[in-house]
Amino acid sequence: MGMTMTQKILAAHAGLDRVKAGQLIMVNIDLVLGNDVTTPVAIQEFSKIGKAKVFDKEKVAIVPDHFTPNKDIKAAQQCKLIREFALDQEIEHYFEVGEMGIEHALIPEQGLVVPGDVVIGADSHTCTYGALGAFSTGVGSTDMACAMAAGQCWFRVPGAIKFVLNGKPGKWVSGKDIILHIIGKIGVDGALYRSMEFDGDGLKYLSMDSRFTMANMVIEAGAKNGIFPVDEQIIAYVKNHSNKEFTVFKSDKDAEYEEIYNINLNEIRPTVAFPHLPENTRTIDEVGSVALDQVVIGSCTNGRIEDLRVAAGILKGKKVHKGLRVIVFPATQKIYLKALREGLIEALVEAGAVVSTPTCGPCLGGHMGILAKGEKALATTNRNFVGRMGHPESEVYLASPAVAAASALTGRITNPEDIVEEGVGNASKR
Repeated sequence: MGMTMTQKILAAHAGLDRVKAGQLIMVNIDLVLGNDVTTPVAIQEFSKIGKAKVFDKEKVAIVPDHFTPNKDIKAAQQCKLIREFALDQEIEHYFEVGEMGIEHALIPEQGLVVPGDVVIGADSHTCTYGALGAFSTGVGSTDMACAMAAGQCWFRVPGAIKFVLNGKPGKWVSGKDIILHIIGKIGVDGALYRSMEFDGDGLKYLSMDSRFTMANMVIEAGAKNGIFPVDEQIIAYVKNHSNKEFTVFKSDKDAEYEEIYNINLNEIRPTVAFPHLPENTRTIDEVGSVALDQVVIGSCTNGRIEDLRVAAGILKGKKVHKGLRVIVFPATQKIYLKALREGLIEALVEAGAVVSTPTCGPCLGGHMGILAKGEKALATTNRNFVGRMGHPESEVYLASPAVAAASALTGRITNPEDIVEEGVGNASKR
């Protein structure tokens, strides 16, 4: 029996000819990632190990993005700790405020991950880099500490589920709608500790930004990782962002999959996840009337330039619904600047949105968008658990930037087809 793409990457990094699902292996790591919430704990554990220096100062990345710019004294202390650690360890890839971004948008943008890499991060959405044909997954702070010391981490080799994507998605259907559709289909534990492998002719219609969104959210189905086959689009992206050498791994034709799902992209509608789980999905046609208090556009899931183009295209020349708060978070400083130069920021602000520095803030109920009791928000983020964005009696609905922007104009969850005339605001490059 052959191996999946994920299994081949893990085998190569373990120095083995082959591995099989369920096997315990020790793997060499290409990049260890942490943020301002998880790295302080990792630093404490690292100090207990007794090593003076990290295994490779060029293979550790630290990004203060959750509570930065510092929201309070505790956040300031955490950032001070990781800043001093990065300086002491001469960490090459430490990104201070002003050069930073939301980690899972910043790391690919900086060219720190390429196809065939193994990446671990003390953040569950580290699985984002599977969009580049890498194995990437979230770990705990203790695992991060050990990896910083040894450059290795142990894994139980995951089994795999294949998702064959066929057809062309509709005008207002993006990667966010596709992954929400899949999570709604299989459930939040439908891929528990398994690799979600995407394939099929429909991939050619998915931009890199859509792929990053999809890989980002595989953890919401319980997956160990998600991964895309390396095609011309991925290679072009990598060559445009990185000088690192890379290795392309391909799944064997006789690789074993525990399940195979065939997804017809042309049948998917804009999709919304209702409270309080990402699996609680409905198509835009099934939503009904849901009044909103806040709309959030951004995060590591949907704060990339394509997302801002779509949102600004819908909002340009219009006004946000009176009484509704609309908060936009470009995912990195580079994305912010690009949006500024393209006139997207101007369009968003003139429409009545507020634009923030890159931060994870509102996604995890950290700051800059906290919900009060009874409030409802539509967000392009990745989770809508109880109390995720603030008060435990608030509600979060998940959707694409197109649905979010359309809803910002009406104050209710709205189909972008009902707002935008043919050809207006369509920033897709399909």
